[in-house]
Amino acid sequence: MSASLPAISIVTPSFNQRQYIEQTIESVLGQDYPNLEYIVMDGGSTDGTVELLQSYGDRLTFVSEPDRGQSHALNKGMARAAGDVLAFLNSDDFYEPGALRAVGELFARRPRSVWLAGRCRVVDSEGREIRRSITAYKNAWLRLGGYRALQVLNYVSQPATFWRRSLYEAVGEFDESLSYAMDYDYWLRAGRLFELDVIDRYLASFRVHPTSKAGASASAQFDSASLIASRYVGSRTLLGAHRAHNALSVLAYRVLLPRERQRTPRAL
Repeated sequence: MSASLPAISIVTPSFNQRQYIEQTIESVLGQDYPNLEYIVMDGGSTDGTVELLQSYGDRLTFVSEPDRGQSHALNKGMARAAGDVLAFLNSDDFYEPGALRAVGELFARRPRSVWLAGRCRVVDSEGREIRRSITAYKNAWLRLGGYRALQVLNYVSQPATFWRRSLYEAVGEFDESLSYAMDYDYWLRAGRLFELDVIDRYLASFRVHPTSKAGASASAQFDSASLIASRYVGSRTLLGAHRAHNALSVLAYRVLLPRERQRTPRAL
């Protein structure tokens, strides 16, 4: 079976994430996958990240230089990638054991599949699972949703999403004007052309912490998602449903986030 598995390239954009990136790297390099390319695009970190990357030798490829933000780093990494299947994993997230083999085997079995997504946990700065209700909600939409549902809410978890090179060639680069939700923009562009396949297992964990974009401002992310939806959603009904869903989501996060902070242990 290994001979028929597609080559997978993973790109990690990074900037001063030494606290978390080692777990990210180990989760990629520790995969039981025979044809893996791993590229880290570092934005010129000064926190010891570069020294850590150097310690891995030829087990990964990295570049450390200033960039214009996350999307620019992703585009530079994707331009270097040689794999048949592409994905990106942020420098504070990590894969579940066996995730890449499950992805490679699905693509090998389904040559017409162009992109797929699996389940994704949400964890805190210590790696403890949080927001289980949100995960269950997204999992339900992942099973039931289609492109119309995707226009209302982003149920596709970025760390657990993979696509063939043919999709990248058709959809193009990530939008470098976006600071938030560039993945949602990409999914909406991809979904207009290709049907999403679902793999019913956990593939990754998405980390939320005080210095992450997700931890810093839920409302900024949803505001950006609404602007993105207005680019692609032609139905006033669906666009209205998207905005209503975002408003309810922001309210839900305003209740959820203070509870998460209360559960965070205080430093001694």
